[in-house]
Amino acid sequence: MVLVQQLKKVLIFGMVFKPKFETITMKVLGTILIVAGILMLVFRNISFTKEEKVVDLGPVEINKKEKKTLDWPNYAGGIAVVAGVVLLVTSKRKS
Repeated sequence: MVLVQQLKKVLIFGMVFKPKFETITMKVLGTILIVAGILMLVFRNISFTKEEKVVDLGPVEINKKEKKTLDWPNYAGGIAVVAGVVLLVTSKRKS
């Protein structure tokens, strides 16, 4: 009997605070999307150098450096910002 009462308290507690948790999660995710979208609009690509070991014969080592670029479409940052704003507006309506 005591176990059933404790289980009911846990279920009620979880159900009472679930919408607040979802609202906070939506706000955090919305903020992250907005920041990421703005960064994507400012920085159109990321360039980095990748170093690979080609040959390793004891003390002799030959490495190859390769410059790589990671590009994304210009509109992807705008979509991320809009999605973040939608999440923030939706979370404010729920609370």
